Amino acid sequence: MNRREFLRHCGRCAVVCAGIHSFSWFEMAAGGHAQQLTQGFLGRKLSPYFTPLDDHMIRCELCPRHCEVAGGERGYCRVRENVNGQYYSIVYGNPCAVNVDPIEKKPFFHVLPGTRSFSIATAGCNLACKFCQNWEISQARPDDTYNYDLPAQQVVANALQYQCRSIASTYVEPTIFMEYMLDIGRIAKQQGLLKVMHSNGFVNPLPLKDLSEYLDAACIDLKGFTEEYYEELTGGTLQPVLTSLKNLKSWGVHIEIVTLIVPGKNDDMQQIRSMARWIHDELGPDVPLHFSRFYPLYKLKSLSPTPVAVLEEAWKCARAAGLNFVYIGNVPGHEAEHTYCPACKTRIIARNGYKIELLAIENGHCKECRHPIPGIWKLPDPHA
Repeated sequence: MNRREFLRHCGRCAVVCAGIHSFSWFEMAAGGHAQQLTQGFLGRKLSPYFTPLDDHMIRCELCPRHCEVAGGERGYCRVRENVNGQYYSIVYGNPCAVNVDPIEKKPFFHVLPGTRSFSIATAGCNLACKFCQNWEISQARPDDTYNYDLPAQQVVANALQYQCRSIASTYVEPTIFMEYMLDIGRIAKQQGLLKVMHSNGFVNPLPLKDLSEYLDAACIDLKGFTEEYYEELTGGTLQPVLTSLKNLKSWGVHIEIVTLIVPGKNDDMQQIRSMARWIHDELGPDVPLHFSRFYPLYKLKSLSPTPVAVLEEAWKCARAAGLNFVYIGNVPGHEAEHTYCPACKTRIIARNGYKIELLAIENGHCKECRHPIPGIWKLPDPHA
């Protein structure tokens, strides 16, 4: 399959993981709800996140790049275009990947365990991570992917139809389709569904604040803990991500953090200790932290997978820093997949891959000792 064929079929792969079926829009269409993929972007929406400049130039205010874009040109993320001095999102309502996933795949371990999440992504991204597992769409233009015509109202309707408890913006950096997320979030809130995202956190405070009104949970990639790492491996910067994490916490959004441990790049235990201490001191000891195993792909194919012993050492460092909920990901069957009560040490969530084998949490508390466990354990009342 060549690259164009891959892009055409990017949303069509069905996966079976540890007994929970993660299925794609292609399979949904097979059930009688046909949706056609169309090459190229299908619609656009004026963005509120730009400042007009002289000569029909604009400055984008969505992310810390602050792209200055001439008429007819696009920003770094490839999905925003200057049309006669007005800045438009050109991926509004046009996802190229639509799937029903287990919520644990995001990964959220403290959000409605064992439930489904209706998951969407458009083309594009505002970073260029050398280890990106979805680079075929994140580093593509919407002109080159095959996209669905899926308005926000229909996203929510489909989530309800397929018995999902949440809608996830994921796979690429979701804040690049902020306007789409905002409209989905408004409708999802009215229908009693959670709105969640997996994000790199590389976004400006104002649009993130707007989103936080409708966002219930954010899984943020804290890719490393030095500016040098961010510059070399992602093309971005660290400080805006730290600001996003602190803001989300202060605004009451549930946060979890994922760090992909790349051999020889961000596996220095001193840096990991510093990161864990920062999380403890700035965000609190109960923020879940996931250390994820790297596998060679995209531009880092010459590296080896992360040794499990390195992940275990990182886990020990984070626990020693006082973090109560630390996990190891991409190592199926590892003991550090499970959740333990920090008070009585009882196993309260047992996982096998994406399958939940034990859930001993009642009304947000450990069933054994009644210690409160941070997270979202039931759907909110839309009428509250």
